[in-house]
Amino acid sequence: MKKIMIIGSGGSGKSTLARRLGQQLGLPVFHLDAYMWKPGWILSTREEQSDIQSQLMTHTEWIIDGNYSGTMDVRIKEADTIIFLDISRRICLYQVIKRYLTNRNTVRPDMAEGCEEKIDKEFLSWVWNFPRNKRPALIQRLNELKDSKQVIILHSPQQIEKWLRHL
Repeated sequence: MKKIMIIGSGGSGKSTLARRLGQQLGLPVFHLDAYMWKPGWILSTREEQSDIQSQLMTHTEWIIDGNYSGTMDVRIKEADTIIFLDISRRICLYQVIKRYLTNRNTVRPDMAEGCEEKIDKEFLSWVWNFPRNKRPALIQRLNELKDSKQVIILHSPQQIEKWLRHL
């Protein structure tokens, strides 16, 4: 495992797992949210996102967390390991709300400068609908990759902890 991508719903624990895995394996960690957003919660253009991905792919080792479906194929092509945090929507929503309460009025270390922690109806809706709107296509894509990539699907925070302990 030298090039690891971590995907999953908002609040699934992608950034936390990336940090912990980076420490455990001694690999550099790149949080896509820190690269794709500009101050004031302005999302980079598709072209900028593509350029960012190209730059990140020049590293020989990495852990990258984040979805960004428009550039996901670039990471999939280069990754040797894909970790999908397939966590229930209730846990994800709980973790999103907890994260907001813990970090409000500050910028998280895994977020771009100028993007103070926020929560809004659109994001909560995206998290709630992730299992219906995003999960099926991700599962299908991961099933297609099982023979060429190491695909790891973790379904709960407890399963994540157990997997990290046995790594």
